[in-house]
Amino acid sequence: MQSSTSTATGTLTVRIARGTEPGDFSTYVIESRANQTVLDVVTEVQRRLEPTLSYRYACRVGVCGSCAMTVNGKPRWTCRTHVSRVVDKGVITIEPLRNMPRIKDLVVDMTEFFQKWKKAGNTFVGTSTRAEPPAAVLPQSKQRKLADAAIECINCGVCYAACDVVTWDKDYLGPAALNRAWTLYNDERHGDRKGVLEKATAGGGCNSCHTQGSCMTHCPVDLSPTGSIAGLKRSALLRYFKRA
Repeated sequence: MQSSTSTATGTLTVRIARGTEPGDFSTYVIESRANQTVLDVVTEVQRRLEPTLSYRYACRVGVCGSCAMTVNGKPRWTCRTHVSRVVDKGVITIEPLRNMPRIKDLVVDMTEFFQKWKKAGNTFVGTSTRAEPPAAVLPQSKQRKLADAAIECINCGVCYAACDVVTWDKDYLGPAALNRAWTLYNDERHGDRKGVLEKATAGGGCNSCHTQGSCMTHCPVDLSPTGSIAGLKRSALLRYFKRA
Protein backbone atom coordinates (compact mmCIF):
# COMPACT_ATOMS: atom_id res chain seq x y z
CA MET A 1 0.00 0.00 0.00
CA GLN A 2 1.21 3.52 -0.72
CA SER A 3 2.61 5.41 2.23
CA SER A 4 0.25 7.80 4.01
CA THR A 5 2.73 10.55 3.16
CA SER A 6 2.21 10.04 -0.61
CA THR A 7 0.96 13.14 -2.40
CA ALA A 8 -2.76 12.88 -3.09
CA THR A 9 -3.93 13.93 -6.56
CA GLY A 10 -7.68 13.75 -6.00
CA THR A 11 -10.14 10.98 -5.25
CA LEU A 12 -10.77 7.58 -6.76
CA THR A 13 -14.08 5.71 -6.74
CA VAL A 14 -13.63 1.96 -6.33
CA ARG A 15 -16.39 -0.60 -6.97
CA ILE A 16 -15.48 -3.97 -5.44
CA ALA A 17 -17.39 -7.21 -5.77
CA ARG A 18 -18.52 -8.43 -2.35
CA GLY A 19 -19.94 -11.67 -1.04
CA THR A 20 -20.46 -14.75 -3.18
CA GLU A 21 -23.08 -13.72 -5.75
CA PRO A 22 -22.45 -11.94 -9.08
CA GLY A 23 -23.64 -8.35 -9.20
CA ASP A 24 -23.12 -7.53 -5.52
CA PHE A 25 -20.78 -4.54 -5.22
CA SER A 26 -19.73 -2.07 -2.56
CA THR A 27 -18.41 1.36 -3.49
CA TYR A 28 -15.56 3.17 -1.73
CA VAL A 29 -13.88 6.52 -2.22
CA ILE A 30 -10.17 6.83 -1.47
CA GLU A 31 -7.41 9.26 -2.27
CA SER A 32 -5.81 8.94 -5.68
CA ARG A 33 -2.01 8.92 -5.58
CA ALA A 34 0.77 8.93 -8.12
CA ASN A 35 2.04 5.48 -9.17
CA GLN A 36 -0.81 3.77 -7.31
CA THR A 37 -1.42 0.14 -8.30
CA VAL A 38 -4.75 -1.66 -8.19
CA LEU A 39 -3.37 -3.89 -5.43
CA ASP A 40 -2.49 -0.74 -3.47
CA VAL A 41 -6.12 0.32 -3.83
CA VAL A 42 -7.56 -3.00 -2.64
CA THR A 43 -5.14 -3.07 0.30
CA GLU A 44 -6.04 0.48 1.31
CA VAL A 45 -9.76 -0.32 1.22
CA GLN A 46 -9.22 -3.44 3.34
CA ARG A 47 -6.98 -1.73 5.90
CA ARG A 48 -8.83 1.55 6.28
CA LEU A 49 -12.45 1.07 5.21
CA GLU A 50 -13.51 -2.58 4.97
CA PRO A 51 -11.50 -4.98 7.19
CA THR A 52 -13.71 -7.94 6.19
CA LEU A 53 -12.75 -7.65 2.50
CA SER A 54 -11.17 -10.91 1.27
CA TYR A 55 -8.49 -11.03 -1.42
CA ARG A 56 -5.17 -12.73 -2.15
CA TYR A 57 -1.66 -11.43 -2.59
CA ALA A 58 1.86 -12.45 -1.60
CA CYS A 59 4.97 -11.06 -3.27
CA ARG A 60 3.57 -7.71 -4.57
CA VAL A 61 6.24 -7.60 -7.31
CA GLY A 62 4.86 -9.77 -10.13
CA VAL A 63 6.44 -13.08 -9.17
CA CYS A 64 3.72 -15.18 -7.50
CA GLY A 65 0.62 -14.25 -9.54
CA SER A 66 -1.68 -14.70 -6.54
CA CYS A 67 -3.09 -11.15 -6.77
CA ALA A 68 -4.83 -11.79 -10.11
CA MET A 69 -8.29 -10.22 -10.31
CA THR A 70 -10.66 -8.83 -12.92
CA VAL A 71 -10.18 -5.08 -13.32
CA ASN A 72 -12.67 -3.18 -15.47
CA GLY A 73 -13.63 -6.45 -17.13
CA LYS A 74 -10.13 -7.79 -17.85
CA PRO A 75 -8.06 -10.33 -15.85
CA ARG A 76 -4.81 -8.82 -14.59
CA TRP A 77 -2.08 -9.02 -11.97
CA THR A 78 -3.18 -6.16 -9.75
CA CYS A 79 0.33 -5.59 -8.36
CA ARG A 80 1.59 -4.68 -11.84
CA THR A 81 -1.45 -2.72 -12.96
CA HIS A 82 -1.21 1.00 -12.32
CA VAL A 83 -4.51 2.74 -11.70
CA SER A 84 -3.66 5.37 -14.33
CA ARG A 85 -3.74 2.66 -17.02
CA VAL A 86 -7.21 1.35 -16.21
CA VAL A 87 -9.21 4.09 -14.48
CA ASP A 88 -12.32 5.17 -16.38
CA LYS A 89 -13.65 8.63 -15.50
CA GLY A 90 -12.32 8.33 -11.96
CA VAL A 91 -13.79 4.84 -11.38
CA ILE A 92 -12.35 1.32 -11.32
CA THR A 93 -14.35 -1.89 -10.89
CA ILE A 94 -12.63 -4.90 -9.30
CA GLU A 95 -14.05 -8.43 -9.42
CA PRO A 96 -12.72 -11.97 -8.89
CA LEU A 97 -11.35 -13.99 -11.81
CA ARG A 98 -13.92 -15.54 -14.14
CA ASN A 99 -14.42 -19.26 -14.76
CA MET A 100 -13.68 -20.29 -11.16
CA PRO A 101 -16.13 -20.53 -8.24
CA ARG A 102 -16.02 -17.56 -5.92
CA ILE A 103 -15.25 -18.29 -2.28
CA LYS A 104 -15.79 -14.74 -1.02
CA ASP A 105 -15.33 -11.25 -2.43
CA LEU A 106 -12.22 -11.33 -4.65
CA VAL A 107 -11.08 -14.86 -3.74
CA VAL A 108 -11.81 -17.79 -6.07
CA ASP A 109 -11.49 -21.55 -5.63
CA MET A 110 -8.74 -22.76 -7.99
CA THR A 111 -9.23 -26.47 -7.26
CA GLU A 112 -10.72 -27.23 -10.68
CA PHE A 113 -7.93 -25.26 -12.38
CA PHE A 114 -5.23 -27.42 -10.77
CA GLN A 115 -7.18 -30.64 -11.24
CA LYS A 116 -7.25 -29.97 -14.97
CA TRP A 117 -3.55 -29.15 -14.86
CA LYS A 118 -2.94 -32.66 -13.49
CA LYS A 119 -5.41 -34.26 -15.91
CA ALA A 120 -3.28 -32.98 -18.79
CA GLY A 121 -0.46 -35.29 -17.64
CA ASN A 122 1.62 -32.51 -16.20
CA THR A 123 3.59 -34.41 -13.57
CA PHE A 124 7.24 -34.71 -14.48
CA VAL A 125 8.48 -38.31 -14.78
CA GLY A 126 12.22 -38.61 -14.30
CA THR A 127 14.41 -41.00 -16.28
CA SER A 128 17.46 -40.97 -14.03
CA THR A 129 18.30 -41.26 -10.34
CA ARG A 130 19.91 -38.79 -7.95
CA ALA A 131 23.12 -40.82 -8.18
CA GLU A 132 23.46 -40.06 -11.88
CA PRO A 133 24.88 -36.79 -13.25
CA PRO A 134 22.37 -34.13 -14.35
CA ALA A 135 21.06 -34.47 -17.89
CA ALA A 136 22.99 -32.43 -20.42
CA VAL A 137 20.39 -30.48 -22.38
CA LEU A 138 21.96 -28.19 -24.94
CA PRO A 139 20.53 -24.63 -24.73
CA GLN A 140 20.63 -24.30 -28.51
CA SER A 141 18.73 -27.53 -29.18
CA LYS A 142 15.33 -27.31 -30.88
CA GLN A 143 13.54 -29.15 -28.06
CA ARG A 144 15.04 -26.89 -25.39
CA LYS A 145 13.97 -23.77 -27.27
CA LEU A 146 10.43 -25.11 -27.66
CA ALA A 147 10.26 -25.93 -23.94
CA ASP A 148 11.73 -22.56 -22.96
CA ALA A 149 9.05 -20.70 -24.89
CA ALA A 150 6.36 -21.81 -22.44
CA ILE A 151 8.23 -22.59 -19.25
CA GLU A 152 7.71 -19.30 -17.40
CA CYS A 153 4.05 -19.99 -16.53
CA ILE A 154 3.37 -19.67 -12.78
CA ASN A 155 -0.29 -20.81 -12.83
CA CYS A 156 -1.78 -17.46 -11.92
CA GLY A 157 -5.02 -18.38 -13.71
CA VAL A 158 -5.29 -15.21 -15.82
CA CYS A 159 -5.38 -17.13 -19.11
CA TYR A 160 -7.98 -19.53 -17.71
CA ALA A 161 -10.16 -16.60 -16.64
CA ALA A 162 -9.79 -14.95 -20.04
CA CYS A 163 -10.76 -18.07 -22.02
CA ASP A 164 -14.30 -18.07 -23.43
CA VAL A 165 -14.07 -21.78 -24.26
CA VAL A 166 -13.57 -22.57 -20.56
CA THR A 167 -16.72 -20.52 -19.84
CA TRP A 168 -19.03 -22.71 -21.89
CA ASP A 169 -17.11 -26.01 -21.95
CA LYS A 170 -16.31 -27.12 -18.41
CA ASP A 171 -14.47 -30.19 -19.71
CA TYR A 172 -11.88 -28.06 -21.50
CA LEU A 173 -8.52 -28.35 -19.76
CA GLY A 174 -7.69 -24.72 -20.42
CA PRO A 175 -4.66 -22.82 -21.71
CA ALA A 176 -2.40 -23.14 -18.66
CA ALA A 177 -2.70 -26.93 -18.44
CA LEU A 178 -2.06 -27.37 -22.17
CA ASN A 179 0.80 -24.88 -22.12
CA ARG A 180 2.47 -27.00 -19.44
CA ALA A 181 1.78 -30.17 -21.45
CA TRP A 182 3.64 -28.65 -24.41
CA THR A 183 6.59 -27.82 -22.16
CA LEU A 184 6.79 -31.39 -20.86
CA TYR A 185 6.34 -32.86 -24.32
CA ASN A 186 9.47 -31.00 -25.40
CA ASP A 187 11.45 -31.82 -22.26
CA GLU A 188 14.10 -34.37 -23.24
CA ARG A 189 14.33 -35.55 -19.62
CA HIS A 190 10.63 -36.41 -19.30
CA GLY A 191 9.89 -40.12 -19.26
CA ASP A 192 6.30 -40.02 -20.52
CA ARG A 193 6.20 -37.71 -23.53
CA LYS A 194 3.81 -40.04 -25.37
CA GLY A 195 1.46 -40.08 -22.38
CA VAL A 196 1.44 -36.29 -22.18
CA LEU A 197 0.45 -36.00 -25.83
CA GLU A 198 -2.31 -38.59 -25.45
CA LYS A 199 -3.81 -36.83 -22.43
CA ALA A 200 -3.48 -33.37 -23.99
CA THR A 201 -5.33 -34.51 -27.11
CA ALA A 202 -8.06 -36.53 -25.36
CA GLY A 203 -11.56 -35.21 -24.70
CA GLY A 204 -11.45 -31.63 -23.41
CA GLY A 205 -7.87 -31.28 -24.62
CA CYS A 206 -6.18 -29.12 -27.22
CA ASN A 207 -8.68 -29.91 -29.98
CA SER A 208 -11.36 -28.04 -28.01
CA CYS A 209 -9.41 -24.79 -28.38
CA HIS A 210 -10.98 -22.30 -30.81
CA THR A 211 -7.73 -20.32 -31.21
CA GLN A 212 -9.30 -17.03 -30.13
CA GLY A 213 -6.01 -15.95 -28.56
CA SER A 214 -7.45 -14.41 -25.38
CA CYS A 215 -4.96 -16.38 -23.28
CA MET A 216 -2.05 -14.94 -25.25
CA THR A 217 -3.48 -11.41 -25.15
CA HIS A 218 -3.89 -11.36 -21.37
CA CYS A 219 -0.85 -13.36 -20.20
CA PRO A 220 1.07 -11.08 -17.80
CA VAL A 221 4.44 -12.55 -18.86
CA ASP A 222 3.71 -12.57 -22.60
CA LEU A 223 3.57 -16.33 -23.07
CA SER A 224 1.59 -17.84 -25.93
CA PRO A 225 -0.57 -20.75 -24.78
CA THR A 226 -2.19 -20.45 -28.21
CA GLY A 227 1.14 -21.36 -29.78
CA SER A 228 1.66 -24.22 -27.32
CA ILE A 229 -1.78 -25.64 -28.11
CA ALA A 230 -1.06 -25.38 -31.84
CA GLY A 231 2.18 -27.29 -31.22
CA LEU A 232 0.29 -30.09 -29.47
CA LYS A 233 -2.21 -30.32 -32.33
CA ARG A 234 0.59 -30.43 -34.90
CA SER A 235 2.55 -33.08 -32.98
CA ALA A 236 -0.53 -35.26 -32.57
CA LEU A 237 -1.26 -35.03 -36.28
CA LEU A 238 2.32 -35.97 -37.20
CA ARG A 239 2.20 -38.91 -34.80
CA TYR A 240 -1.07 -40.07 -36.40
CA PHE A 241 0.37 -39.98 -39.93
CA LYS A 242 3.49 -41.84 -38.80
CA ARG A 243 1.29 -44.64 -37.46
CA ALA A 244 -0.90 -44.72 -40.55
